[in-house]
Formats: sequence, C-alpha cells, structure tokens
Amino acid sequence: MGDKTAKPDLKTTAGRIQDLRNRLDEARTPAADRAEAPTEGAMTARARVEALLDDGSFVETDALARHRVEAYKMDRTKPATDGVITGYGLIDGRRVCIFSQDPDIFDGAIGEVYAEKMLKLFDLATKTGVPVIGIYDSVGPRWQEGIVTAHMQAKLLRAATHASGLVPQIALVAGEVATLAATTVPLADVTVMVEGASLHLSDTDIVSQVSGTATTADALGGAAVHAATTGLAHVTAADMAGALDAVQRLVSYLPLNNQAASPLGADAEHAAAEVDLDTIIPDDDAQPYEVADIVAAVTDGDFYELSADYAGNVLTGFAHVHGRAVGVVATQPSVLAGCLTETGARKAARFIRTCDAFNLPLVQFVDSPGFVPSTDEEHAGAPAGAAALAYAFAEAQVGTITVVTRKALGTAYTVLGSKGLGADLVFAWPTAQIALADAPTAASHLGVGAEQYAEENLNPYVATERGLVDAVIPPSATRHHVLEGLRLLERKVAYPAQKKHGNIPL
Repeated sequence: MGDKTAKPDLKTTAGRIQDLRNRLDEARTPAADRAEAPTEGAMTARARVEALLDDGSFVETDALARHRVEAYKMDRTKPATDGVITGYGLIDGRRVCIFSQDPDIFDGAIGEVYAEKMLKLFDLATKTGVPVIGIYDSVGPRWQEGIVTAHMQAKLLRAATHASGLVPQIALVAGEVATLAATTVPLADVTVMVEGASLHLSDTDIVSQVSGTATTADALGGAAVHAATTGLAHVTAADMAGALDAVQRLVSYLPLNNQAASPLGADAEHAAAEVDLDTIIPDDDAQPYEVADIVAAVTDGDFYELSADYAGNVLTGFAHVHGRAVGVVATQPSVLAGCLTETGARKAARFIRTCDAFNLPLVQFVDSPGFVPSTDEEHAGAPAGAAALAYAFAEAQVGTITVVTRKALGTAYTVLGSKGLGADLVFAWPTAQIALADAPTAASHLGVGAEQYAEENLNPYVATERGLVDAVIPPSATRHHVLEGLRLLERKVAYPAQKKHGNIPL
C-alpha cells in the first residue's frame, strides 16, 4: 500500500510508482471512505466481483477513470472508477469479462465515462470470445449529465445486442435497478435476482403520482414479481452469496462463446441414480406424475431449473448427460395436466434460442394434450405463443432429441419438437399417445365411438409406421438412447439460409 501521508516526488521513478500506487489505492478504497456511505450490510461492488471470481484472478480495467462534468457542482466530486468496476478474471478456471455497478458512488447512476467503461468491456468480450457477467445496481441516468446519459445507454443496448448470440451474457440484479438502467438486463441470456433487489422501468414516485397510490420498488419489480409474474428472473437467491453461487453454476453449463463446444462436467463417468422409469407412467392416463423424476433419471442428476416459478407447466433448465452439457425442455403433467399456455410456450421458445445460440443440444420430454382451451389464453396471444415456440425449434441448428412419454396431441404434438418441425431424433415410450386429438374430440368429428378411436389411434405405433417416430423404446432404456443420440449429433452440420434474419413472432 502506498504512503498517503506524503506527496511523492514525481521527478523520480520511485515517486512516480508511488503516485500510481496511491491512485490505485484510492480506486480500491471502499466508497464509505471517499464518497457516499454504502448500504448497511451490503457487499461493495468490488467485493461482489472478488467473491465471484477465482482468488487473485481479477484484472481491473479503467480503475482510474473519472467523469468530465463540471456543471451542477460535479467538479467537486470526481471519484476514481466513476461508479462501475470493470475487468476480467476466472470462474473455475474459465475466463469471463465482468462489470459491477457501484451504488455507493452517485447511486450507481450511469454517466458518459461510466458507460464508456462498460462499452469497452463488451467490445473486449466479443473480440476475445468470453462471457459477459453484469452485476447491476443502478438507479438509472446521471441527471447532471443530461441527455448524454440516454445516448450512452442506447449505445450500451446496442453493444449488448451485438454481443447477443456471440458470447453468453449473465445479469445479476443485486440492488435497485431502475429506469434506463433496467433496459439492459432483459437482453442477458440468464438473469439472477437477489431477494430485496428490484428491476423496474418507471420511477416509483411517478407511478405513485399517476396511480394516486403509494408504491415501492419491490411492488413494481421485486424478485418475486419477476420470478412468478414476468418471468424476467430465471433464478432467485435469498442473499448475495446464493446469487454468486448461481452465477458460478450457470457458467459451468455455458460454453465460452458461440463457436465453442458445450462444456464437459467434472465427472464424465457419473451415472444417474436409478429410477424405475418403467413404472413412472400411471395406468390412468389422467393421473399426473413428476416429470422432473424422468429428467433426473435420464441426465446425470444435476438438472438446474430456470424460471421455476414462472409458467410451471413447462420446465426448462440445464443438465449434463454423461458429462456433456445439454438444455432440457419438458412439459409438466402435474401442472395444468401438461397443457401448454402462451407464457409456457414463450418460456420454452426463449430457452431453446439460448441453447441454440451456444451449441447446447436440446433434449425434450413431451406429455401434453394441447393448449389450454380458454378465452383468456386466446386473448393472451396463444396462437403467437405457439408460433414462437415452433419458430424457435424449427430454426435451431443444434442436435435435437424428443422423447414422447405419454400424450402428444394436436397442436402440442406439432410445436413440441416433432419430426416435421425438424427434430433430429424422436423416441416414444409404449405409453405414448400420438394423435390429432383425444378420443372424445376425435370421435365426435369422425362419427365413431371414443373407445374405438382410442384403441386404434392413441398409441405410438401409427406415428411410427409413418416415420414420425424413429423408435419406440422401453422407458428404462431412455438414458442409453439419449446418450447415443447426443454422441451421434455431435457430428451434425447445419447450413442456415443466407438472410439477414427471420421475423420471430414476438
């Protein structure tokens, strides 16, 4: 540490080195000693970075940056870092770029120099092909810098957009993230929120004035809101330690960039715990079961679910199969009998696109009678949700494997990883019912008895005879077939059509 009691002699080499040390010491000194007091009990922005990264691996960039504003008495306070910590380091030996917004300097408000630091980091990440991890804790624009802050936020949105699909982006919402600052977070591939943090576009005071009712940041966009209502929070954590653990775990599933292979787990020989899949499907096809048990048996038992509290009729998350990272999509028969909804379809579509962007093969488990038939669902945009799910899967270039465990009827069959949609391998269990509709519905259209229709059509064999199913397999053999399918699909080569981009129904 440098001697702060004496001014170094800048005419000497030793003095200049000491001056550098003093400047860096200032940048590394907690904000409580140089600006505004930090939030009581909270980790500092720098402490969050150091806790997330491997010990001693953090290399800071632009530590000595300061704002250039003289108006509104800003010339009196020019703290080093300007309110955001940027740099790169390692997580379990894997390189990442990282920024951490500092709420203890100008409330983390975005300014020109602040944004320039983040822009440089996005540029560095895309050039070197490493993930970007953003720890967000900002109330929005720096009012003293005026419209320039809006301009710089627009540039940040553009940078995050250009990085999308090139390198993984993980957002950790650590405190109140409001107004302009909130617009970048949804561009991340995965978002983690700490309980007590918030994410909202509107200013709380303005909402209170317009509505005539006092509101809070938590009511507008707390972790519970985004976990269950909007779906923006893919993972929530009780505290910062849990949130940092979640980010570390997410990094273990994601490749470094869009050209890298899906990562291998630490133990590629790990076998899943034995689960009797041959008895998991009830004899009564109206009786629910837990699809997560199937996922655990087929994968290495490390399924990491995303958006668990949002659209629970569809499960999405990461796992390993014989050590190879994969994305998993599964309909949940214990919620809405596995019926799809507009939110569930869009949840799956977004996750499929994330996996496809980063070379994660997709394994899908299907047991769904179709979309929920209701006026509310239609008004919510169920047709567009179905189209978005179909679009995402049809566009996917990674290896795709579908396993039909029980019902795959009508629209559900069509949009949930069917052969016609482009699935590479489709397996069905003997309990599968692959048909245009359930027995009563189909029978009423055909003028035959429901029992007759069920006997002739509610099975996997009609579809298999037409080549719509590659193999009917015993449930207990599913892990073997999925593993061998993934090994085969590592060799898959897809050449997308030459176009600017498609137009997914958003």
